[in-house]
Amino acid sequence: MMNEDYFYSVEHQRTATIKIKRSVFICNLEYVNTIEQAKQFISMISKENKTATHNCWAYILGGKGEVFHCSDAGEPSGTAGTPMLNTLKNHCMTNIAAVVTRHFGGVKLGVRGLMDAYGLSVKNTIDLKKLKKLVQVIRLVIEVSYDFNDILLSQIKTHIIHLIDTVYTDKIVHTIDIEQKTYARVDCLLTAYQSQGKLKFQIIPQGRS
Repeated sequence: MMNEDYFYSVEHQRTATIKIKRSVFICNLEYVNTIEQAKQFISMISKENKTATHNCWAYILGGKGEVFHCSDAGEPSGTAGTPMLNTLKNHCMTNIAAVVTRHFGGVKLGVRGLMDAYGLSVKNTIDLKKLKKLVQVIRLVIEVSYDFNDILLSQIKTHIIHLIDTVYTDKIVHTIDIEQKTYARVDCLLTAYQSQGKLKFQIIPQGRS
């Protein structure tokens, strides 16, 4: 079940095919970070399927899914791009590009039929496997003494999204990702310990994880 406090995308490109009244709909989804990446993916899929009847598309970008666009690519207005886009939005997705390739089978589906087909094509592809939860993170480098390391980790472990790296020298140096939503509590703790000389920490600018 998705948590609507978060946004989601796919780990890797995924593809699913459905057939409706002899028309074949092939949906491709891909993770993208920028409009340029979305356009490149759409162009790539369209070129790979240049003999298809239509290559309709939609993409969503931004920390809150605030950047989005779609195209019917020759289908009747509002019958392809919009239902594709709405399906992505209904699954709380961002950083995502979708292309649905249609090979016409000779039977017209009508406006409602097209809307349902394009929306279902995207939904089926989303449902192939679990989506990746996109988390805003703060990346930290923490330098801590050996005798205080276990105490520190026990207090912050529930806030750690990823333990990126640990280096052992005369001190222990951890590189970790903390979820931005809970970082204020971690920051208070680390700041207090730093003032006591028990550790040193710094923030490395990051984005989503």
